[in-house]
Amino acid sequence: MDTTATGPTFREATDADVDALVALIESAYRGDASRVGWTTEADILEGQRTDPEGVLQVIKSSDSRLLTVEQDGRIVACCQLEHRGDHAYFGMFAVSPTQQGTGLGKVVIAEAEQRARETWGVTQMHMTVISVRDDLIAWYERRGYRRTGKMTPFPYGDERFGIPQRDDLQFELLVKPLV
Repeated sequence: MDTTATGPTFREATDADVDALVALIESAYRGDASRVGWTTEADILEGQRTDPEGVLQVIKSSDSRLLTVEQDGRIVACCQLEHRGDHAYFGMFAVSPTQQGTGLGKVVIAEAEQRARETWGVTQMHMTVISVRDDLIAWYERRGYRRTGKMTPFPYGDERFGIPQRDDLQFELLVKPLV
């Protein structure tokens, strides 16, 4: 009997995926569940990372895609792709904490870049990362992303994005050419 796990399958998220996607994103970033993986924000942010309304907004937007990754019948990763003129924005990236470190994230980001090129003909991928997340930024740099030094403020006081545990949070723009 073959007991090997099937590889990941990619598809665009639907309304029916909202609850599973919110649970995945929360587990990857916040609370003790996120500490199983290496990309947790639990030490710098408490509260929610997203909510059903935010996920549904991405799914419904004509300029966005919420790429959903399934393995063995369950959602294990996701990412947002948004068309912004000559570039695409990469966000809402989450890999199940139990799947982090397995190479799945590399596969997802490569698929996202390919889809952005093919779907919109963009030449760059942009993302923003909390600037104190040195380990995560280093991971993106190994995938070809470069720090720009361009910062935008963290939305302090808007608990939809979490409850900051420090006062020096800001987002840095990372950019990768898609050639």
